[in-house]
Amino acid sequence: MAVKEPRPVASDSQAESSDYLAKRTLKTGSAGWVLLAGLGVSYVISGDYSGWNFGLEQGGFGGLLIAGILIAGMYLAMVLGMAEMSSALPAAGGGYTFARRALGPWGGFATGTAILIEYAIAPAAIATFIGAYVESLGLFGITDGWWVYLAVYAIFIGVHLAGVGEALKVMFVITGIALVGLVIFAVAAVFQFDASNLTDIAPTDAAGASSFLPMGYLGIWAAVPFAIWFFLAIEGVPLAAEEAKDPARNVPRGIIAAMAVLLVTATAMLILVTGAGGADAMQASGNPLVEALGDSGAATVVNYIGLAGLIASFFSIMYAYSRQLFALSRAGYLPKSMSVVNSRKAPTLALIVPGVIGFALTFTGKGSMLLNMAVFGAALSYVLMMVSHIVLRRREPDMPRPYRTPGGTVTTGFALVIAAFAVIATFLVDSQAALWCLVVFALFMVYFGVYSRHHLVANSPDEEFAALAAAEDELG
Repeated sequence: MAVKEPRPVASDSQAESSDYLAKRTLKTGSAGWVLLAGLGVSYVISGDYSGWNFGLEQGGFGGLLIAGILIAGMYLAMVLGMAEMSSALPAAGGGYTFARRALGPWGGFATGTAILIEYAIAPAAIATFIGAYVESLGLFGITDGWWVYLAVYAIFIGVHLAGVGEALKVMFVITGIALVGLVIFAVAAVFQFDASNLTDIAPTDAAGASSFLPMGYLGIWAAVPFAIWFFLAIEGVPLAAEEAKDPARNVPRGIIAAMAVLLVTATAMLILVTGAGGADAMQASGNPLVEALGDSGAATVVNYIGLAGLIASFFSIMYAYSRQLFALSRAGYLPKSMSVVNSRKAPTLALIVPGVIGFALTFTGKGSMLLNMAVFGAALSYVLMMVSHIVLRRREPDMPRPYRTPGGTVTTGFALVIAAFAVIATFLVDSQAALWCLVVFALFMVYFGVYSRHHLVANSPDEEFAALAAAEDELG
């Protein structure tokens, strides 16, 4: 008979009172699968409006296209793996919850930290793109973006503090408007499309360089972080598990439906924006959809609606970072005060603290650098989450799984390999920015090793999941 490998557990955890957990309880039953699908699209839709086009500078149209195909495959595989894990372990920790069960406290905290790096920095990058759209419209005479950054952070943190039901409904409406904007752009861009625009970047002398791959073969790899921007943060849908109706059923349906929509929009924007505006002109644009259409009525409409797309992602990723920080704090991995909720069941400090950090980062004014930093955290978390899926499949084959990943560990193994290459690609694009993220990640792990692993909350949902699994192992 095979002997099971001992499951990593937290030996220093302590149970907290019922009052402790009562102050850290979210509002349940606020979202069905349609709202969850809207949340998934909302997380990502800003990536259709701006950010991905910086990949044209790294790899040209051909390099970004190939990178996009690989990354789309990775995300589809990852989403299918996360759909399974979220149906089996529905909790507000999302990827952290999965890794905590599979890899123990160290693996759970490492995954949660990587996700926090992604979600704290991504809104800052989006805020710089919002500033570019506002300045291009000449709204309120604003020429210095920091006023815009301050306004969007203050307003949308306030909306989130009003409660999750209100926030998700606002998010859904804004996302719908943003999708209409993409349709308007696509219709207008078809009439300006010129296939020669796709390859108008002059080839370099790099290995394998051509008009299709102007930066050569290495350009494909360097374009990976920007291809990720088409899908980055969709993995945040399971963070709504504790606030969803029937999460074991609705979270998998929501995340898969969102992925289907995003595959269509990513393909359309990559081809139509580049074909209408030209790869060379679009590679450094802060508002590529508008500039691709030139001086036209459609461009003005798309510019206004583009703000809705950027705001949708900014708004929804705030939701994601607050729930990730809430879950880690409630379980004792981070200061416990971060998980206290207000009268509307919204985690106050978990919304405000990352918002202050993100606002400070906007003063760099470097959207492409912030994008690369967010991708570092995202890709690292993907590696750990896919390892978690593989470990859970092998260690706990009989775990109840209302949804099962097609292809099993082969599917998530593919996502794992591509995600590992994506982590390395962030160093190719901006090694200094990626290194700073690595340093921050290491400091979090030091904090855990020295302090918080000795103060975990044994009766928090994620620790109880792990304790139950350990008890089942012993009985087995």
